[in-house]
Formats: sequence, structure tokens, C-alpha cells
Amino acid sequence: MQEILEQLEQHREEARLGGGRKRIEAQHAKGKLTARERLDVLLDEGSFEEYDTYKTHRCTDFGMGEQQIPGDGVVTGWGTINGRPAYVFSQDFTVFGGSLSETHAEKICKVMDLAMQNGVPIIGLNDSGGARIQEGVASLGGYAEVFWRNAQASGVIPQISVIMGPCAGGAVYSPAMTDFIFMVKDTSYMFVTGPDVVKTVTNEIVTAEELGGASTHTRKSSVADGAYENDVETLLEVRRLFDLLPASHRDKPPAIPTADPADRLEPSLDTLVPANANQPYNMHEVVTKVADEGSFFEIQKDHAKNILTGFIRLNGSTVGVVANQPMVLAGCLDIDSSKKAGRFVRFCDAFNIPILTFVDVPGFLPGTSQEYGGIIKHGAKLLFAYAQATVPKVTVITRKAYGGAYDVMASKHIRADVNYAWPTAQIAVMGAKGATEILYRSELGDPEKIAARTKEYEDRFANPFIAAQRGFIDEVIMPHSTRRRVARAFELLKGKQVDGPAKKHDNIPL
Repeated sequence: MQEILEQLEQHREEARLGGGRKRIEAQHAKGKLTARERLDVLLDEGSFEEYDTYKTHRCTDFGMGEQQIPGDGVVTGWGTINGRPAYVFSQDFTVFGGSLSETHAEKICKVMDLAMQNGVPIIGLNDSGGARIQEGVASLGGYAEVFWRNAQASGVIPQISVIMGPCAGGAVYSPAMTDFIFMVKDTSYMFVTGPDVVKTVTNEIVTAEELGGASTHTRKSSVADGAYENDVETLLEVRRLFDLLPASHRDKPPAIPTADPADRLEPSLDTLVPANANQPYNMHEVVTKVADEGSFFEIQKDHAKNILTGFIRLNGSTVGVVANQPMVLAGCLDIDSSKKAGRFVRFCDAFNIPILTFVDVPGFLPGTSQEYGGIIKHGAKLLFAYAQATVPKVTVITRKAYGGAYDVMASKHIRADVNYAWPTAQIAVMGAKGATEILYRSELGDPEKIAARTKEYEDRFANPFIAAQRGFIDEVIMPHSTRRRVARAFELLKGKQVDGPAKKHDNIPL
């Protein structure tokens, strides 16, 4: 018996070594952890249960029959994060460059199937050179099996991808179909084709970092939701996000006790909005002062900075936040901000996360680049997402809410549940100056008359009371009481149930 146990331990040790000591040292030399070390950071100590430890590929071409490494380049199984279960897979770059074979894909598919069946999130740590060339179409078929499961799992369980090395070709499409993608600065890349192929096909000379590095995908393309300094920081931030998410679409978001009173007042908000309507202020301050203990997990913070998206806790429960940011583009909605916020709203709605919207929006960004880029259709994505969302929705208008952008930003008309406004709110078709120049075009030659007309328009519309008279605003509240009012509103809305019209599925303006 003892001999058999020793043999088992020997097999385990062989599997733990992956591609061998030299390749592990090479991985460390690049500033990267190994596949197993990453799982040690991500999961609670001692909680990891591994599956398919000894599985190997079945390829015999190109001398592959003599290269059998247990695990075949991916570590799969489940563990806990702060006591809550998660299925995981971690690609091992020390084994055939983390390339995906038919059996490598089978291992990933197994944990994806189990995650859906059991209503548990799945987290993928990606570090792969792409499809294993020696296996040809078998590896491509493996990718397609993973892709299909990504689509089936969408909206059923949260899917989180962490890019921790090069991901090229087919390797990037699975993360692209997941809910969140995080990258590691300087060591992770995502591209459909690498720099060498780009140079051959288009004659462009570009580095891997410029083509598909963390900065490119968090700032320009918006493919990634965040990037961090190293493997450890990235995995700790994923743990932090995981704590905010429900296990599946069947569950409510997790609630944890907080020492921050739900009825806490914040007097500094009373003086936050400047007297000059054209002067910006930082909406980030509003969000953090309303949140439990000032904590805000921001999503895509480096992209489309004219809108903020992310998660807070309010009275211990997770709430998704969408907020116009007057510090950037005056808080206008444009193509990028509409796509960013629209996707975030749809995620929250899919997983029962209430949505809190802070509004200070002067309208949609004008210009040929926006029109040629399709701002009409992209803006409609955000409108569609809000209109379709059935989770509790609370809206606070802090200052400007002009034109169609007022409608889009979770207005009462598209079925927000509770709509508050600060006394500084201005709800109108457009700003006073523009409106006056249209309404009193014949008087444009008389500056004094126009100034008087502008003042008259401001007095009538640069306040929340006309909208409140119509019932479009439920209450004009003092800024310092925002946390208390919003927390009470969400508490009341916990039992909300809405049944939409029967349909196969919607047709969002993609």
C-alpha cells in the first residue's frame, strides 16, 4: 500500500512541475507566476480541488507522441474565494507555450459545464500561444467548443477572464465573450494577429505592446476592463470584484455587514456643484461619498472617462453605478461612453444587481466624427439597455439633464423606479443660451433683450421643479441626504418583479 501511495505522490509531483524547472525559471524571469502559483493567490489557502491532473494529449504527429506532459498545459478545478466557490482554469505557459490542444480544451469545457450546472462563476487565467499547430483542426474544434460554452453561459453565471501572458488568434475570442477582462501591464497581450503577421500583411511596424498591450486595450479599444501592475495585484483585484458578484442569475448579489450607517449624511455634497453651470466638478466624489466606506470598484476607468461605471456597496449590498463625469467632455454622451455604460447596465440586469444612476449630462457630443461613427445607433445601445433592465433603478440628477440624453439616463419615462433631483438640477430640452437663440431668433441683434430672455428661460427651466410638477421627478432632495434617500429606495425595491412581453430574445442595436 505504501508503495502505491508513493507512486501517486510521484505522479502528482511530476504534474506540478509542468514543463520542468527550466521553463518555470524562465516564467519567473519574465516577472510572471506559474499557473499553479496564480491559483494559490486567487483562491483561499488550501481550497483548490484539481480535476484531470493526469490528462495528456492524444496527438502523435510531428513527434508529439514522445512529449506527454500530465495536465496538457492547463490546470483546472474549483476552489473558494473568501469562502464562496468558483470554478477555475489556469493555462500553463511552461507546457507547449500554453497552447490549446483537443484535450486541453476538454479540460476547460468540463469545468465550464460544471459551473453552469451548479450555478457557480468561472474564472479563466489565460496565458496561451493559441491553437496547438501540431493538432491542426482538432485544436480549432476545441476552441469552438469553448466559444459555444461562453455563449451559453452568458447571463447564466459571471465569467471573468484574466490575461496573464500572450493571447493571440483564437485565444482572444473566448475572453472577449466573457463579462470582464483584466490584464497585467507589460506582460500580457491580446491580438488577433501578432506584430510579425501585421508587418507582412499591412506593412505596419508595431510592437506587441502597441498592438495589443494592456494600455491599448484599457484606453483605446475598451476590450479590457482594467489593468494592474503585476500578477499578484491583478489576482487580488479579481478577488475583490468576485466578492461583489452573485454566484449566478438565480441569486441576489452578496450582502456583507457594514459599520457605515445607511442614514449617514454628507454635508460636503451641499457645496459640491459650482454656482457657474459651466464649471466642472468631480462626480467620482459623489459616488464615493454615497458608497459604504467610500469604496468604488471602477470598471473601464481608463476608457471613455466622460462616464463612470462600477460597483459600490450600499448598506452592505452590491449596487452598480453609472454616472456622467463633468470633468471630461462636460459629461456628454458619445460613442465610447454609450457602449461602455450600455454593456455595464446589461450585465447588472442579467445578474440582479440594482442600478444607481447619477446624471449631469448636457447632451450627446456633436460633430461629424460622432455621426460618421454611428452615435445614433451606439447611443441607442445605452437607451435600450436601460429601457429593458428590470432590476431596481434609482436615478439622481445632480445638475444638467438636457435633451434626449435626459431620457436616456434612466429617466422616469423609460421606467426608472425612483427619480430624485438635487436643487441644482436643470432639466430642459437644451441649455438656456441655445434655447433663447432659437426661440427669439428675431431679437438676436439686441444683446440686452437676449440676455433678459436667457435669464427668463433659466428662471423657468434651470431648476427641477417643472419636472417635479409633472411627476417626472419623485422628490427634490438635499444633496447631503443622498445616501440615506437612495439606500431607503433600494431597500423598498428589493421585492420588485417585472414581467416583460413574451419573446424569443431582443434585437439590441449592436
